[in-house]
Amino acid sequence: MHLYIHVPFCHRICPYCAFFKHTPGNSDIRSYARAIGLEARLRLPQGSAPRTIYFGGGTPSMLSPTHLELLVEGLRSWLDLSQVLEWSFESNPATFTATKVQHWRQLGINRVSLGVQSFDPALLRLLGREHSPDDVAASVALLREAGIPQVNIDLMFSLPGQTLAQWEHSLESALALQPDHISTYNLSYEEDTAFFQRYGADAGNEETDIAMFTLADERLTAAGFRHYEISNYARPGCESQHNLACWHGEDYCGLGPGAVGTMDGTRYCNAENTAAYTAALLAGQLPPGTSEQLDPATRRTELLGLLLRTDEGLPPAMLRPQDATFTAMLQQEGLATLSDDGRLQLTRAGRLVADEVAVGLL
Repeated sequence: MHLYIHVPFCHRICPYCAFFKHTPGNSDIRSYARAIGLEARLRLPQGSAPRTIYFGGGTPSMLSPTHLELLVEGLRSWLDLSQVLEWSFESNPATFTATKVQHWRQLGINRVSLGVQSFDPALLRLLGREHSPDDVAASVALLREAGIPQVNIDLMFSLPGQTLAQWEHSLESALALQPDHISTYNLSYEEDTAFFQRYGADAGNEETDIAMFTLADERLTAAGFRHYEISNYARPGCESQHNLACWHGEDYCGLGPGAVGTMDGTRYCNAENTAAYTAALLAGQLPPGTSEQLDPATRRTELLGLLLRTDEGLPPAMLRPQDATFTAMLQQEGLATLSDDGRLQLTRAGRLVADEVAVGLL
């Protein structure tokens, strides 16, 4: 079992972000921190031992040491955290101090993901980011000095007006900081974001997407990174265990307003309302939200899409006799290969059309 905790608070709202988030405003962050532990008690049997924990957001690094300590103690009072292999914590550069990072390390956090997005000052301003390229280097140094074992850098490409040269500069700048993991995300224009309103849903350019995806693949794999999932590259042994579990369809318990979880064939989604979330749990009730039972056909469809994103590909057991013609065509067109043990693995060209391949295997 794996644990995801959603921290919805942000200093400011980035114009491209579609995740549930808001400025703290009048939020009672102490009560929110207490509510996370209370939800864990309602969702999980006492003594459950998660193998990974992931704090996402929002901006988890906004939590003060006092609030983070309260939240973690609420989890420890009900769950067995001694078996956690990987504890990830999302953070923005320049939002933490050496003292804060040392506190994270003392709590058990061993992987920090930095939301860098770009090393170009003009693009950072466009994205509404408050840090500078120099802040990124300083933040990585703080994490290393505190003994954080793994550092990830998040980057985005196909930004409005971004050139291939700017994207190459961001890739090279990230590599120069010697992170353990780099995530590269193709910007999509989601509804309910300022970018969607400004640029429209079809603002991207397919040729640009392909060129930037290919450049990232070439540069990062040449630097020794394993391209183990469409958007993720890791030095050997530094793959995100939490994300791998999700791509393999393993159960995970989501805690927090707006969090999603899948447990024992049921998927639930907490309502995106921090006040209502907190009030319900302090009253001893699960937060408002939705849930659905996932039938085997739905689970297979989802797992197809997830596994095709990874370099491991689809195991033979997921390929049916009626898929033989389609998989042969994929191989002939250079979109996929079959490994010695019969796994269907997408090539670089195949990864560009992974969703279409998944549809062909339904």
